[in-house]
Amino acid sequence: MRLRGRRAFAAVYDAKVRASLGPLLVLSLPNDLGHPRLGLSVPRRVGSAVRRNHVKRLLREAFRLSQHDWRRGFDILIIVRPHESLSLAEYQRLIVRANRSVEQRWG
Repeated sequence: MRLRGRRAFAAVYDAKVRASLGPLLVLSLPNDLGHPRLGLSVPRRVGSAVRRNHVKRLLREAFRLSQHDWRRGFDILIIVRPHESLSLAEYQRLIVRANRSVEQRWG
């Protein structure tokens, strides 16, 4: 369920469908797989390696808990901006809002 490789990330960047939700920038592209895939980009300015890994773990778990609500398959790329760490519930709420926004834009 992970988005991997330079080409996959570039395809989502090139789709130019974006939603900004708090400290997250969410980019999306429909896929033909029938399930969503997640890619994460957490730059060094977010914090130390420990902090970046903590944010990634929380985002992966929030995605895992909400992925069954997605109606069709999307490749989702989440770019994290510097912020104070949020709780799992807050990240999950942001991902659900991103889901709604993405589905509206792609129809």
